[in-house]
Amino acid sequence: MITTVLPTYSRAPLSFVKGEGSWLVEADGRRFLDMGAGIAVNALGHANPALVQTLTDQAQNLWHVSNLYQIPQQQALADALVDKTFADTVFFTNSGTETAELAIKMARKYWYDKGTPRETILTFEGAFHGRSTAAIAAAGSEKMIKGFGPLMPGFKTLPWGNMAAFEAAMDDTVCAVMVEPVQGEGGIRPMPEEDLRAIRAACDRTGALLILDEVQCGMGRTGKLFAHEWAGIAPDIMMVAKGIGGGFPLGAVLATENAASGMVAGTHGSTYGGNPLGCAVGLKVTEIVSDPDFLADVSRKAGLLRQKLEGLVAAHPDTFDSVRGMGLMLGLKCKRPNTDLTAAARDAGLLVVPAADNVLRLLPALNIPDADIGEAVQRLDAAATAVEGK
Repeated sequence: MITTVLPTYSRAPLSFVKGEGSWLVEADGRRFLDMGAGIAVNALGHANPALVQTLTDQAQNLWHVSNLYQIPQQQALADALVDKTFADTVFFTNSGTETAELAIKMARKYWYDKGTPRETILTFEGAFHGRSTAAIAAAGSEKMIKGFGPLMPGFKTLPWGNMAAFEAAMDDTVCAVMVEPVQGEGGIRPMPEEDLRAIRAACDRTGALLILDEVQCGMGRTGKLFAHEWAGIAPDIMMVAKGIGGGFPLGAVLATENAASGMVAGTHGSTYGGNPLGCAVGLKVTEIVSDPDFLADVSRKAGLLRQKLEGLVAAHPDTFDSVRGMGLMLGLKCKRPNTDLTAAARDAGLLVVPAADNVLRLLPALNIPDADIGEAVQRLDAAATAVEGK
């Protein structure tokens, strides 16, 4: 018999009832150290006091109003994002998948309005852009698309790390290139800075638009506000979600005036996107995360965590292969099944997230205390020892 909640997830037997900082409390009272942060969503931890206060204050005044009207909180957040990034304009959504939909529409509409339609969007093996039919078509994963019938055409998936294949595919018929600066679901794989710069140069040469998916790697996760800043480039369109809401459903598409030129009145919309409640919280998150001192501390914490993880790999050479990633978006490449290690970590009171290529993802709150970093690695050590003893 089917469950009342559609069974599309293989859920762990845990029910959390309270969160505080980097910790979650199960219904039976057990405490778990959360190194997944809702898959990079709870950027400032659980029940962050500043976000709780912002949410409470806004909830007492106004939750929702249609985008048929001006929304001051939406305007304030858009102004802040434009001020701090390459962008000239912002559209707000409720999720990362929705940002992918708009990014694709925006790029194709751009070329349609120029009178020389281009439809082909280049993407990369291992990508994850969401679970709508357009987003799974963009990723090109056989596992994700199987059984869902005809999908949106016009995507060409290229091998990860093969710049010769990219250059061969890049010509003046390409509409856009869509890429994650750091793949999350694909196994915490950063794209080399020189490759990102080469992609930007190829887009400039052919006129194609560069779409960066920073849904998981953005909002301070790598130690800069957005991951592409490390390469010294800027996109034409950028997808943002997860961390920007600090746990509240919120996403955004940022774009230059040129890239967004085709998106005039009536070409896109959202019932809930940009609501006062979400944007109030998003503005507070942006204010905190964009502070240079905060970002410097993310990099410091990232260095501490990586150093301890390298020691863990050295202590368990038959269980772990290596550490990969950037900032507080790190992955442990495993030699034993990552599913076994994920379960053992739960037994040790630690929450981690599996990913492709047999990787364990570590995506803690950006303000995780140093003591919790040390505790997390100790619990990973216990999990590895438990798996090795079986």
